[in-house]
Amino acid sequence: MFRFAIACLLLLAGPVMAQFRVEVTGVGMTQMPIVVAPFKGEAAGPQKMAAIVQADLERSGQFKGLDASGSAIDELSRPDWSLWRQRSADALVGGSMTRLADGRYDIRARLWDVVKGQEKGEFRDTVPAGDLRQSAHRLADWVYQQLTGNPGAFATRIAYVTKAGGRYTLWVADSDGEGAQPALASPEPIISPSWSPTGSHLAYVSFESRKPVIYVHEIATGRRRVIANFRGSNSAPAWSPDGRSLVATLSREGGSQLFRVDLASGEARRLTTSAGIDTEPAFSADGTALFFVSDRGGSPQVYRMPAQGGPAERVTFSGSYNISPTLSPDGRWMAYVSRVGGQFRLHIMELASGQVSAITDTSADERPSFAPNSRLIVYATVAQGREALMTTTVDGRIKARLAGQGGDIREPDWGPARP
Repeated sequence: MFRFAIACLLLLAGPVMAQFRVEVTGVGMTQMPIVVAPFKGEAAGPQKMAAIVQADLERSGQFKGLDASGSAIDELSRPDWSLWRQRSADALVGGSMTRLADGRYDIRARLWDVVKGQEKGEFRDTVPAGDLRQSAHRLADWVYQQLTGNPGAFATRIAYVTKAGGRYTLWVADSDGEGAQPALASPEPIISPSWSPTGSHLAYVSFESRKPVIYVHEIATGRRRVIANFRGSNSAPAWSPDGRSLVATLSREGGSQLFRVDLASGEARRLTTSAGIDTEPAFSADGTALFFVSDRGGSPQVYRMPAQGGPAERVTFSGSYNISPTLSPDGRWMAYVSRVGGQFRLHIMELASGQVSAITDTSADERPSFAPNSRLIVYATVAQGREALMTTTVDGRIKARLAGQGGDIREPDWGPARP
C-alpha cells in the first residue's frame, strides 16, 4: 500500500500554529557577505524591515548576513568603504521607512557594492502598514536579483494544512511562513493543496462529503466550486500550465488512474490505463510531459508520459519506493521522496543526466515543492521530534526551519511568482 494513499494522509494531529519563526542552518560553498543595516524609522514602525530582508537572503543560501548593530545608514548615506571592507562585507543595504499623512509607509533603500565602492541601485515602495512585510520581501527579491542576476522568490506565498483537535485548516502564508491567513477550515480532512499558475486559486481535496472531492478555491473572495465529484475517489489535483484543466487521480472507472478534468465543462478524459495505481501527477516545466507515481512495476516509482496521454517510461531506478515528484520551473530538476532503509528522505534528480542526490538527513520528509525561481524547495518533515515545514537549497547545504511552537503542519505547496 502506498504511503501517499489517502488513508495515510488523514493522520494529521496536533495544535494549530499559524505563525512561524525562521531558523537557518548549514553552510554553502560560496556565500556573499552582506550587511542589511536597520532602517531609519523602523524602530517606531510595526515591522523591522531590515531583519525580514536579511532572513530572506540568508534562507536563499546565497548570502551570509553580517552584524549591522550600531550602524546608522539609510539610502542617503555615504558609506565608509574601508570600515565595511574591514568587516569583510561585499554588499551593503541601507534604507528608511517613513509614515505618510495617509497612514501608508514610504520605503526607500539603496544597495552598494562594497568591493567596488559604488552604488548598485535604489529601491522605492509605498504601502499600507499591513503590506510592510510584503514590501520587505519585494526588497529582498530586488537585492537578490541585483547581486545574483536571478529572480528572487521571497514575495511569493506558500499554502499548507494544519489540524487542531478535530478541525483542519488550509493556510496561505508568506514564503517565510509569516502572515498566515486561513483560506478554509473544516471538521473533515483537507489535503493536496495546489496553486493555480496565476496564484489566484488553490485546488485541494476535501472530505466534507465523507469522500475525497476536488474543489477550486478563489483566494481573493473565498468562493469555491466543485471540480471533481465523480463516483469513488477524486484526489491529487495538478494544474495544467495554461490553468484550463486539472490532472487528477480518479477511481470512477475502477482502480486509481489519471484523468484530465476540463475546468470549463467538467468533463474528465482518461490518460492512463495501467493495472496499478497511478497518482501524484506533476507537469513538466514546458507542459509537454506528465510525471506521476505508479506501482505498475510492483513498487511505487516515478514515470513520465506525454501530457495528453500515451506510453509511459520509468524515471526513477535508484531505490524501491519513490513518490511525490515535483519539477523545477526551470526544467532542470525533479525533487521527490525516496524510502531508504525505512526512512523517507528528499532526493533531487538532474533530469538531463539522471544523477540523483539525497539532500536531507531527516527520516519523514513529505510533499516537496519548488520555489518559482527553482532555487529553493519547501517540504514537510519531522525535525527534533516536531512536525515542521522546511526549505532547502537545491544542493541541500542551507536549510531553514519554518516551525511554530508545536503542532502538525503538512501538505506545503509553493505558489507562483506574484505579479
